[in-house]
Amino acid sequence: MLLLCATWGLQQVAIKAAAVDMSPVLQISLRSGISAALIGLLMLCSRVRFWVRDGTWRPGLLAGSLFAVEFLFIAEGLRFTTASHMAVFLYTSPIFTALGLHCFLPDERLRLHQWLGIGVAFSGIVTVFWGGAMSPVTTPDMLLGDTLGILAGAAWGLTTVTVRASTLSEAPPTKTLQYQLTMAFLLLLPTAWLSGQADAAAFTPIVWVSLLFQGVVVSFASYLAWFSLLRSYLASRLVVFSFMTPLFGVAFGVLLLHEPLTVSFVAGALLVLLGIAMVSRAALPQPPPRRGWR
Repeated sequence: MLLLCATWGLQQVAIKAAAVDMSPVLQISLRSGISAALIGLLMLCSRVRFWVRDGTWRPGLLAGSLFAVEFLFIAEGLRFTTASHMAVFLYTSPIFTALGLHCFLPDERLRLHQWLGIGVAFSGIVTVFWGGAMSPVTTPDMLLGDTLGILAGAAWGLTTVTVRASTLSEAPPTKTLQYQLTMAFLLLLPTAWLSGQADAAAFTPIVWVSLLFQGVVVSFASYLAWFSLLRSYLASRLVVFSFMTPLFGVAFGVLLLHEPLTVSFVAGALLVLLGIAMVSRAALPQPPPRRGWR
């Protein structure tokens, strides 16, 4: 989990670092195509049939479209804000997941601690935006990028709700992931061309490193490793570890991209992470201890 969180935290930094030579939206579309091809080969080798009538194609297309929208917001947001800010605001997704499940699944009603967590996270977002508006180093473009980061977190949360509340919850993880990656590739590639963001693209060494890291390591290997861990360990323990991802994202943004940190952002980010922890921890079932668990 430590390696996975570091990998996920480095994702936004890799996109931002290569954005000079290739737009983020084109990077994400190409990396999604690479990952979709690898997932397809894996499904073929493991004899997991994609074209089977199991009632997943409608929610699959919806989840895939939301996944594409999420990364469109990430790509556009990274044009205006820092990778550090994006790493924090993207991981507001558990809040939107909890709100969505509260509306669609009766068994997932929010508890008092979760409502308090949402309030704490919201106060953190207000702190970041208010402090940014008062800071001379923050531009209106950065606030726009931060807003797109929150919208990306909302799209991610809605994707999770779609998976949980549909037939996708019973589908193989590789099939669900294939829906998402394929739709991201099919929707974002023409978006990059039609918006003119593919015109000045250059396949420089840093672009190749970024694409291979995102396509092979992040979207393929790390997601499969995550699904494997979920089969062997308690989800409640793994989710606690996953809160390190935004911290890695901020650290890599500062160390590798020399992004500035303001007091208001640090304070707000800590409040956001505390609120997310309250929402997610309260939402997770607490099973009795299992003999031999490690």
